[in-house]
Amino acid sequence: MQRLRKLRDLSGRDRALLAHAGLLVLAARLGLWVLPFRLLRRLAEGAPARSAGARPAPERIGWAVQVASSCVPRATCLSQALAAQRLMRRHGYPAALRIGVMRDGAGQIAAHAWVESGGAVIVGGTPASLAPFAVLGPQPGRGQ
Repeated sequence: MQRLRKLRDLSGRDRALLAHAGLLVLAARLGLWVLPFRLLRRLAEGAPARSAGARPAPERIGWAVQVASSCVPRATCLSQALAAQRLMRRHGYPAALRIGVMRDGAGQIAAHAWVESGGAVIVGGTPASLAPFAVLGPQPGRGQ
């Protein structure tokens, strides 16, 4: 009941952003099960927005993806990053999907994905011991 109350109290723009984020996280989660990663990456990068209308702040996009992910079963950091990258690009922001690796406490290799834009982490956070492995998307100085 509290979730519904919080949803009701959001602005129409935030509700629309949250719904869009939820659909994208769900699509990314399902896509990771059935589609080649190369295709998913291309879909996430998508064409940047062309209109200069009102757009949400990058931090708000990160918020929407994180909240929506709590409602999608098994929404991994990669499915969240793919959704965030797509939303960022749709709203005209450059977004780089980063993948890093680290050794966990048991010595096993663990991977993590996150999205950065303008040097700021939008979704995913980055553990201090993470070694960046791949950057997928526009790089600083290379345009969109």
